[in-house]
Amino acid sequence: MEGGKKRLATLVGCDYANTANELHGCINDVRTMQELLIRRFGFHPQDVEVITDAPGAAVLPTGATIRAALSRMVDRAAAGDVLFFHYSGHGTWFPSGNRREEAIVPCDFNLITVDRPPPAGTSFTIVSDSCHSGGLIDKEKEQIGSTSARSRAIPYEAILSHLSSLSGIQSPHIGDHLAGVFGDTASPNFLGFHRGGRRRLPEANDGILLSGCQANETSADISGGDDPAAAAYGAFSHAIQTVLREHEAPLSNRELVEKTRLLLAQHHFTQHPGLYCSDENAAAAFLRQEEEEEPPSSKGRILNDL
Repeated sequence: MEGGKKRLATLVGCDYANTANELHGCINDVRTMQELLIRRFGFHPQDVEVITDAPGAAVLPTGATIRAALSRMVDRAAAGDVLFFHYSGHGTWFPSGNRREEAIVPCDFNLITVDRPPPAGTSFTIVSDSCHSGGLIDKEKEQIGSTSARSRAIPYEAILSHLSSLSGIQSPHIGDHLAGVFGDTASPNFLGFHRGGRRRLPEANDGILLSGCQANETSADISGGDDPAAAAYGAFSHAIQTVLREHEAPLSNRELVEKTRLLLAQHHFTQHPGLYCSDENAAAAFLRQEEEEEPPSSKGRILNDL
């Protein structure tokens, strides 16, 4: 499909097993999304890269491997292509001057912010099922803002304490610790903070962000409780997937987030998913699904064991 329009995806799930920050539904979230992308949205299996910290995984979702995967996706993209990044795991925030910045937390704590725009003319959608995810894309217009559950957040103080123990540096600035521990594999945004520079802010229309909650909220991770057969999942990821299963016709990004919000409210979740993008992208179909596409049932299902 390299000669035509490509549909490329990077899916990341971090459960942080056997740590104080353990979650239960993140790997399930991205495996379910992988099947949905292939069955419904026309993604080829070889164009969907999945990185998780499942036991025995050959490649773990560290900061370096996630950034490398995103770079590979962006490097392959050209005008007209559809790009998708789904992250399910912990999020955090950190102080930057007189404002707060949001970041995702890979399994090695090498924090990542959105720091590389896609090529012009592409559609780049991010679904972040993590806490404090409402601010992951700068300069995008806020279209929609404001059970056994565990918050998908790690407090900034805990992040700083953990990285300080690794770096051995006495500094209140998280960029100093990330640079000391991870060197040039740290996000360029943090290296900029460490070196006294200013990070590049993406231009408007760089992307579409569907966030699991607002910048000051947390996202819920739902475990199976006492039922070993019950699957764990992220409340936001599960709600998106449920809405998409119930509506085979294309939904706009705005419609998808609105219906997801309603579903979460009906189940008494207090998080409020958000949509951050241009007016044009708010009205566009999620992942550019078009009415004339062949029925999902004719596209075939993934053959390998998810």
